[in-house]
Amino acid sequence: MTGLPPRIHPDVDAFLADGHAVAELLSEVGSPLNVVFPDLLRENVTAFRRVLTEHGLRHRICFAHKANQSRLLVAAAAAEGIAVDVASPGEWANARAAGVEVGDLIVTGPKGPAFLEFLVSAGAVVIVDNPWELDQLIRLVRRRVLPAGTDASGGEARVRILVRISGFAARGPHATPTRVSRFGIPVDAVDALLEAVHAAREVIDLLGVAFHVDSNAVSDKVTAIDTCLEIVERAWHRGLSPRVLDLGGGFGQVHLENPQAYEDYSLAVRRGLIGAGPPMTWDGNQFGYRIEPGGAVTGTPTFHRYANAVPGPRFLADILTASLPGHHGRTVSEVLRDNLIEVWIEPGRALVDQAGVTLTTVQFTTIAADGSRLVHLDLSRDKICPADQEVLVDPLVIPRTTGTGRTGSAPVGVFFAGCLCLERDMVYQHLTLLDRLPEPGDIIAFVNTAAYQMDLSASEALLHPRPARVGVFREGSRFVSRSESTPAEVA
Repeated sequence: MTGLPPRIHPDVDAFLADGHAVAELLSEVGSPLNVVFPDLLRENVTAFRRVLTEHGLRHRICFAHKANQSRLLVAAAAAEGIAVDVASPGEWANARAAGVEVGDLIVTGPKGPAFLEFLVSAGAVVIVDNPWELDQLIRLVRRRVLPAGTDASGGEARVRILVRISGFAARGPHATPTRVSRFGIPVDAVDALLEAVHAAREVIDLLGVAFHVDSNAVSDKVTAIDTCLEIVERAWHRGLSPRVLDLGGGFGQVHLENPQAYEDYSLAVRRGLIGAGPPMTWDGNQFGYRIEPGGAVTGTPTFHRYANAVPGPRFLADILTASLPGHHGRTVSEVLRDNLIEVWIEPGRALVDQAGVTLTTVQFTTIAADGSRLVHLDLSRDKICPADQEVLVDPLVIPRTTGTGRTGSAPVGVFFAGCLCLERDMVYQHLTLLDRLPEPGDIIAFVNTAAYQMDLSASEALLHPRPARVGVFREGSRFVSRSESTPAEVA
């Protein structure tokens, strides 16, 4: 049985290889510590931009800020000349403090009355998620408009919007109906919304339509694109002039060195649940699987797509080269290009792929009543597992001194335990297979944690502080670190 060795970018690998320098950084800043690599975000931007440029598409890349709170990563996005997708007043403030211009901010997510009023005054591009938001925007802009057609500050009277669509019907032999979403305007309600936009066209500028489909199937994305193009055409017939199609996010990461390792490990988990192999989970956790009468294991596991082998830019290329139904075999990119549609995308996790590492230290090791080896860390589960989702990627062990630790011919199976005084605080609830048993003072490096793992669920439970964050930049053959300032206030 093998473990789940991670895929590691060469720069990250080189940084972690200098165990002395990593230990010094932890000693200086404190453990646990989140480390981000802004240059790798810029590298990922380049890869996405290359795909869009090769297809001759007018485009805009928007970094989905929700993936990571780091201002250094946002500043790297601004330096690359891309936009930033923000979904809260706090993210707006953080992006502005990082140097992002208002014209490069795209606002998504649920928006209350106060935030909408602020956005109207700021002149932001708003992705409208429901009819209520549209009604609020129309009311707010009309209230500001003066007879001369300008607002009180002398700016343009119209607010620029995209409308987000959801509820796409299945088309084609391999397409499946999209999951019900709490976001977006249902397809069958779009005509009424377009009518409302047309009636308010003196204060609303419909830039285009947007969607986000939580699927890694190209066919599902193509179905959404096809439907949205029909909506764009209907909008033109109503006298509106949409010219943008926002494909949203959903561009994945490649977490594992060998994606087959995930399949092998998940099989071992299922075998362990029915007693056909050694137990692989803490305290019988079934991770969403069900054991049916007769011993069959069914159900959908609560794991992310760790078997994914398609990086975000290649997934985008697969979408753009797919044929659109009803367009005489023409590809998505050909239809978009021929109709002068500008393509926007909102990658989050794919832009920070490989751009983050979480470092922590081993406090002590113990043996549980059932014989399980526990490695206790100065890190809690909420600071590494997004939304309590199990992370099936092995961390790296960086010894505090060379040549220590027990090694053997067979892997050592351990469970990583957290620092909270709570039974549920198991950092990993699956067995991790290591080539040596970690010792107190050893450093544990969880790699590729920039996407949601660092921030989404992190709390200050039991008064444990959130990890500090530093940025690491390569300068020739060495790395330099830069600390990150505290979050900005809304402005």
